[in-house]
This record gives sequence, C-alpha cells and structure tokens, in this order.
Amino acid sequence: MDYIIIVAGGKGLRMGGEVPKQFLPIGGMPVLMRTLKRFRDYSKDLQIILVLPKAQQDYWRELCATYQFDVPYQLADGGQTRFHSVQNGLALIPDDAQGVVGVHDGVRPFVSVDVIRACYETARSHKAVIPVTPVVETLRHVGEGNVYRADYRLVQTPQTFDIQLLKAANQQPYTESFTDDASVVEAYGEQVTMVDGNRENIKITTPFDLKIAETLV
Repeated sequence: MDYIIIVAGGKGLRMGGEVPKQFLPIGGMPVLMRTLKRFRDYSKDLQIILVLPKAQQDYWRELCATYQFDVPYQLADGGQTRFHSVQNGLALIPDDAQGVVGVHDGVRPFVSVDVIRACYETARSHKAVIPVTPVVETLRHVGEGNVYRADYRLVQTPQTFDIQLLKAANQQPYTESFTDDASVVEAYGEQVTMVDGNRENIKITTPFDLKIAETLV
C-alpha cells in the first residue's frame, strides 16, 4: 500500500496576513484542498496523511465543512520542525508496511499527476526519488570559483521513498542539515534518484506566488 504525507505547517508570515498560506483560497478553493485533491486524482487507493499544527486543526475542519470537502485522510500533529512533522506522519503507517511513501509540501497544489506517477513508480525500484527542474536563471557565485547553471537543479516535492527506508532514516538524530526528506535519506547512506518535475509545481509562500497561482488555476 502506498502513502502520501502532506506537510502543512506554515504560519503564513511571508504572506503578511493572519491566515496561514495553506488555507488561502485560489480559484475559490483553499490551497491545501487543491493539494489533497491532486493526489486523489493520481490514485483513489493512495492513503493520505495530513500533518497540521494542533492550533490549526479546528480551523481546517471548519473549512472542510464550509467547502464540503470529502477527500479521506488521516490527521497527524505538526512537529517542531519539518523533520519531526514527517516523523509524526510516519507514525501512522504500520511498522511492517510495504510500498512507497511520498512527502509533499501542502502549498504545492500544482504538481502534475504525471510527475506524481513518475515519482512513485521510480521509487519502487530506486527507493529514493525527487522531482527536479532545470535552473533557468543565470547564477552568480559571490565566493570564489565558477558556478555553472547546468550543474544545478531546483528540487520539488513529492519526494518518494521505500516505506521501510524512510522510517529507518527518520530514526536518526535531527540536525539542521536536514533541509528536506532527501537530505535525511542521504545522511542515512541511500543514493537519491532524480526525475523530471513540472515547472508549475511552485511553492506558494509570498503574495506574488499567490498571483501566479490564480493565473495557473
């Protein structure tokens, strides 16, 4: 059985408002609902685990009632960091589970179904997979030495893993070098495979991103 852990712990500070960014409406529907629906579009058998801070859970339930949102999911409490939030989500997956688990940012509602499928299918054989896109802007290195745009990729989510691998990797002590789930798995000694992402798969964090999102809708 396959799972997706959708992490939505943002406070919305960069949006400049009181409503967390994952709850802001785009095209008449909150961002987070669009994200969950995209994974339901990929597979009705996929088990969805939503990780939200306790302080936001009542508001989320009110939104679900208001929008008559009925996509099934399990709810886990957000942790102190993303690493700990993912740990809480993983705790809802049986210890003997076999399959693939993905981790996705709740504020990335535009990941394509094709990219989701590529991540899950590739993880069945390669165990650790991330979607990436090329860097299209010119980079300037402020230190010494040359930096070549072709040597870099922008990393997206969902990042997908063999369930037992991610569970084991998340037993490591937390360090600040764990910037995403791929870095956790790499620290555990597993190589990460890259697949093509989709450029529309933006992470909505600023008012400008919200304008782009409205256009994409």
